[in-house]
Amino acid sequence: MIAVIIRIGLRYGAGVLVARGLLGAGDASALSADPDIQMALETGIGLLISATTEAWYALAHKFHWSK
Repeated sequence: MIAVIIRIGLRYGAGVLVARGLLGAGDASALSADPDIQMALETGIGLLISATTEAWYALAHKFHWSK
């Protein structure tokens, strides 16, 4: 499911860049259809979520929020 969401996000992001003239239409379609970019984004988002969770857990213990 996350791959579908990332693909949709890439399409919208590429569309914004094309509208602003920062990216060509061919490059935008390659960006949104490239499975390597999608896999890298999935990995990055997964790492970001896990790091945020661990940081929140550490803060909860530091400030005695967990009872």
